[in-house]
Amino acid sequence: MPLRYQNLKRIWKANEMDVIPASERERRLLIKAMNLSLGVGFMMLLLKFGAYWMTGSAAIFADAVETVVHILAVGFASYSLRLSLKPADPSHPYGHAKIGFFSAGVEGALIIAAAVFIIYDAISKWIAGLHLENLTLGVGLTAVTIAINGALGIYLVVLGKRSGSIVLEANGKHVLTDAWTSLGVILALGLILVTGWLPWDPILAILVAINILVSGYSLIRRSIAGLMDEANPEVQMLLEDVLDKEAVQKGIRYHALRHRSLGNGGYWVDLHLLFADHISIKEAHERATEVEKKLNAALPRRSRVTTHLEPKEAHRQIHPDPH
Repeated sequence: MPLRYQNLKRIWKANEMDVIPASERERRLLIKAMNLSLGVGFMMLLLKFGAYWMTGSAAIFADAVETVVHILAVGFASYSLRLSLKPADPSHPYGHAKIGFFSAGVEGALIIAAAVFIIYDAISKWIAGLHLENLTLGVGLTAVTIAINGALGIYLVVLGKRSGSIVLEANGKHVLTDAWTSLGVILALGLILVTGWLPWDPILAILVAINILVSGYSLIRRSIAGLMDEANPEVQMLLEDVLDKEAVQKGIRYHALRHRSLGNGGYWVDLHLLFADHISIKEAHERATEVEKKLNAALPRRSRVTTHLEPKEAHRQIHPDPH
């Protein structure tokens, strides 16, 4: 197996027990993490608007606005996380995990809206005339928010990847974006303190907004890919590598191989297996089950593999058009 597929498999297996919550304890852990994010968001909002009220800084205002968007996004993400953890039911036989992709898209759209507003506000204040005060205190409060958001963001991203929760991972990345935004604010205020040139404030606010735009686009791109069942080339090649070996060992062929992300870290794979006509249904089913086990072993723990059995010799007569 090529090295990059071995690495991909190694990453999956290292997180195997946490790919998707398999117990009520794990479910509570994910929900607790989201609630923590929401609580910290409100605390950050108070600190940042307090710093803006004391300084009048466009950069700090940009940071505070981003936090407002973050709180709105976390509220929706919290609902999405709870829904994604629900098991499959008659109305949703494939489960509810795909809500995570929709949640990431909403969060990305909110981030982009915030960035556009920040740019507009920074330019408006620049034109109207700049006036700043209490910059040292503003830098101190902003530094506190960086430390808190940095620690929270890393925790959420790590937990999201381990659990296979795109909702939690997207939220963690948004928190880290918030921390980078705050770092840009400190840079702006520091430059003003050193140089005395006030335009550093709106300039850094605009640069922060551009960084936020990139983060928002990334989330929307990932959301669209998941909702549209975009294939993962590495996963496809990994599946083909396993199947090529199994086909040789078991004297079978395969085609119509497809896969899609389930939205919880796992994949749904389906394919057709072709067997010699003389093989009994029982034996063909046993071989197909072995192939399914091999594929499941190569994929994240909560993946599913479905095979359709067909005869080799009569295949062209049954299916005149190859597929």
